[in-house]
Amino acid sequence: MTTMTSTMKSPRDTSAAIDATNEYGPPVDYSFKRLTSFLDVPDEVPRKGQKKKDCKNQNGKYNSTTLKFSNNTITDFEGFESAVEMLLENPSELSYLDLSINYIMKLDEAILKYPNIKMLYLHGNRIDKLEEIDKLGAFPNLISLTVHGNPIEDQAGFRSYILSHLPKLKNLNFSGVTKADLKNATTWKTMYGNKKKKRRRKEED
Repeated sequence: MTTMTSTMKSPRDTSAAIDATNEYGPPVDYSFKRLTSFLDVPDEVPRKGQKKKDCKNQNGKYNSTTLKFSNNTITDFEGFESAVEMLLENPSELSYLDLSINYIMKLDEAILKYPNIKMLYLHGNRIDKLEEIDKLGAFPNLISLTVHGNPIEDQAGFRSYILSHLPKLKNLNFSGVTKADLKNATTWKTMYGNKKKKRRRKEED
């Protein structure tokens, strides 16, 4: 008996279409480096993947648009901008950022300085306020996001909240965004969005 594997993809599933090494060098990978802070980056050497091509320029920077810092113990974004500027030949071209499985609780304006980010991995962190997701609305090109494995995942309307604030997403938590998802997000925003805003204003007053 032969098992056939379908090669059809959802029309909104772009995870395979985005190649982190496309026209640039391979990812600059600092995963599993026991980093406690981005300030530790200058003292570490990135991991070598299957593609061991040296894509450094004469200034010691990498011709890449992908940075990986997963599986460390990073808690905040101190030193993040300096690390990006030090590592990448064209920092403004950063399009893929993996910060998964760390101890991050809050998103910082430091990452908003790189508006070309298309793929952002934040799963397995400690983000406990859905409002942190609002900040990602500043990314005009963000189409793939992961935030599962954070405390916010346990909050009611988790997926609909995110899609109501980031309707351009095509992939959320490794799952293609469907028309039904977007419809649910619109309904959720109509029913609960304004209530949450009013409640937040009262808390701030």
